[in-house]
Amino acid sequence: MAVPVVDPSLNPVTDAEPAEVAPTRRPRRRPARADLLALGAYVVLGVFVCLHYWGDVTGRVSSHLPTDHSWFEWLFAHGAYSVRHLENPLFTARQNAPDGVNMMANTSLLGVTLPLSPLTMLFGPQVTYALYLGGALAATAGTAYWMLSRHLVRSRAAAFVGGAFLGFAPGIIHHANGQPNFVSNYLLPLIVVRVLRMGEPGRWRRNGLVLGVLVAYQIFINEEMLLLTALACLVVVLAYAVQRPRAARAAAGPFLAGLGVAGGLALLLAAYPIWFQFNGPQSYRGLQGGVFHNWGEDLVAFVTFARDTWAGDPAVEQTIGMTEQNTWFGWPLVLLSVVALVLLVRRSLPARIVAVLIVVFTVASIGPRVRFDGVETGVRGPWSYVPDDLPLVEMMMPTRLTLVVAAAVGVLLALTWDAAARQGRAVAAPGRVPAPRAGEPATAGEPATSDDQAATAPVAPRRRWLRPLGYAAVTLALLPLFPRPLPAQQIDPPPHFITAGGWRPYVPEGRTLVPVPIPSNVHGLPTLRWSALTGQEFPVPGGYFIGPNELGEGVFGAPNRPTSTLVYSTMDKNAVPVLTDENRRQAVEDLRFWRASVVVLGAHPREAVLRELVTALIGPPQRVDDVWVWDVRALVDQR
Repeated sequence: MAVPVVDPSLNPVTDAEPAEVAPTRRPRRRPARADLLALGAYVVLGVFVCLHYWGDVTGRVSSHLPTDHSWFEWLFAHGAYSVRHLENPLFTARQNAPDGVNMMANTSLLGVTLPLSPLTMLFGPQVTYALYLGGALAATAGTAYWMLSRHLVRSRAAAFVGGAFLGFAPGIIHHANGQPNFVSNYLLPLIVVRVLRMGEPGRWRRNGLVLGVLVAYQIFINEEMLLLTALACLVVVLAYAVQRPRAARAAAGPFLAGLGVAGGLALLLAAYPIWFQFNGPQSYRGLQGGVFHNWGEDLVAFVTFARDTWAGDPAVEQTIGMTEQNTWFGWPLVLLSVVALVLLVRRSLPARIVAVLIVVFTVASIGPRVRFDGVETGVRGPWSYVPDDLPLVEMMMPTRLTLVVAAAVGVLLALTWDAAARQGRAVAAPGRVPAPRAGEPATAGEPATSDDQAATAPVAPRRRWLRPLGYAAVTLALLPLFPRPLPAQQIDPPPHFITAGGWRPYVPEGRTLVPVPIPSNVHGLPTLRWSALTGQEFPVPGGYFIGPNELGEGVFGAPNRPTSTLVYSTMDKNAVPVLTDENRRQAVEDLRFWRASVVVLGAHPREAVLRELVTALIGPPQRVDDVWVWDVRALVDQR
């Protein structure tokens, strides 16, 4: 998540307070007690959010996105398999056999699954998934807290509030339902801090090298969030340059030099994986039809409480629709944000930058048509002018741009709490000259800004009663957004035949196990988990991924073959159609294409009709342990 920051020498409330009132502090190298308490609270909250999973960590998946949850369990198993067998993690043939899957062209989370492979080998992908999900939420809040407390606000309580929102905002909790890549934002505050310190004189090499490493690593976690962060940083830098032109010109040289070093190093580290993503086997160009371009944010969503918050309700989706809940701030937070900006924007440079971010990314998130309360109006939105096949943005959802808005709101909350904490304290004495701003030479020829005049004018004592009022306003706006534990559902365990290794005599090296139903993005979720929970020791056809169609466009899942289409239609109708010799011939050809050695059917709601279908296609099965088995090696090898 992109987080706007400014240099610590800028006062976050007035950005022009005299040095005597705001002395420069040496950076802390050791965490204070308040820091440890904040991190501990974030960890507890991360455990609380994942509480329902821990009730039966091996038998529960997300109720909202069971397919994505199972996909990420499979990814953790992929990371462990790649390390254990020393295989190229950028590609796998353990799914969608024999064509395989380009992992760089999918949300593969390699920057996480590979380092955590020892944990996956020891405890399995379900445990690793649950541990990582809560840990990623807490880690994001932690790095955001560090950024706010070290570079933007003086109050640790203000940094705690802002960090908590950045790590556990409604939009982040929504994506925690099966999409841990969108909660893995712990590097983004570090990236933003490094970008906005790039103009420091004499440190451009160091800043550039650090930024290059961070960017390269983020590529292996979530490229889409990296792109959103880059766009947010661009807006922040431009907004700062407009408001502080002299400081921007003074910092331009080291900033551009450091940016060049960062870009060169990131490209050097990630050049081959990026090339592989767009040119390797099973790569693709865009998604078929630009399917995500109409996913704009509904204007009513901003003042609606998200489903997984204390004030939210699952019924809310009946009004706005089943969509990504990336804002869903609720009306109290929206009202507080408007009031806070009105009060702070004239006095605070960070608040002005936050205001620019909120306006720019709110407008950009609307999509091709303005949506209001679940209804698509005839008013054109900004994305109506964006071609569906525009590189880099061709796979983006407009609504996800509001994740930058959520980050900006988190920073605004920290600024608001910090401003409240200052009420009643000593202020500037008349006639003081403000300290020079970061990166700006202390010259005497520049006219004073309105901020500077305000700082040098006599100031009346601040009213102490505003402090508890500010605290109460922030608290009351955030309490309804406190997250609930993520909803989870029970899922049937894999057959004993699979987990106990009964399949091994049937699947020689170079052959596949064909589970029924064949895994896809709609059907076969339990059978895809067979692969994940056995360490991917056998390859399977089909799967849940994005790959190319015959035109090279990205589509979800493997292109259906005649037999897989027949299996899915039989499941949907719960009846076996009239079969022909051509159906039987195609079944044998498909088994040969998949390099199948055995077909396996376990317990399933459509077990009876599926067994009847497969029997009619390739002959009677054997009952082995708790599954039906069709040994097709003789059938497939016969020519």
